[in-house]
Amino acid sequence: MAEPDKLLTVSVVTPDGEIYSHRAKMLEMRAIDGDLTIMHDHLPIVVPLTIGEVKVKRGHDMNDRIDHIAVNGGYVEFSDNVATIIADSAERARNIDVQRAQSAKERAQEHMREAEAKHNDREYLEAQIALRRAVNRLNVHDNYGK
Repeated sequence: MAEPDKLLTVSVVTPDGEIYSHRAKMLEMRAIDGDLTIMHDHLPIVVPLTIGEVKVKRGHDMNDRIDHIAVNGGYVEFSDNVATIIADSAERARNIDVQRAQSAKERAQEHMREAEAKHNDREYLEAQIALRRAVNRLNVHDNYGK
């Protein structure tokens, strides 16, 4: 059990506003150069993030509960035991609409096929990013509650 003074504050903010804010023991995410874990008194950093899952291991009052958040790029800033994730878009696992994410995945796959047939590299890359975002949302939702 973490002592209250060994916790950090974690916030996730998007252009639509704050979607997450809690005290935590640990924060795990995927940076552009690999996995990153932040705990109390970590050195100050600013790191760009990839499309991926953010896991927040909650504080002492939550019995090691882990919150899962789908993040679509952005960056994390950490200093003075405050972690702020600024993301292009982010969604808590419990709020993910699985049907909508599945539809987005299917649309992205279709756009990839169309772009490949037209030999349009730019459209293919855009569709590939959309596919990664949709798959990430589905995976984060699947990890929720595990």
